[in-house]
Amino acid sequence: QVQLVESGGGLVQAGGSLRLSCAASGDIDSINAMGWHRQAPGKERELVASIMSDGSTVYADSVNGRFTISRESAKNTASLQMNSLKPEDTGVYYCFVFRLSGGPYWGQGTQVTVSS
Repeated sequence: QVQLVESGGGLVQAGGSLRLSCAASGDIDSINAMGWHRQAPGKERELVASIMSDGSTVYADSVNGRFTISRESAKNTASLQMNSLKPEDTGVYYCFVFRLSGGPYWGQGTQVTVSS
């Protein structure tokens, strides 16, 4: 079993910043990738950002240049720094992990609300 605990999120005005964190524990062998998806009301879940074990990153076009994902491998944690937030960034953000042996494993989700 893999457990993911998310923290951060909340309510912020447009142009503000938030930071999400995700801590993985349990049956952790080699984590291959960590990241976040998000789901806005009435929309499908979409990839926001991911970071691989080699440090390479992928961002959605809509957040590129505003969000930064980072990882502390020794602690099996990842963080998502979100700057210049927009109302369209509102949604539930879900942390995920892929291990070399499989995945994804999902966190419980955390609400991000950006007011205009």
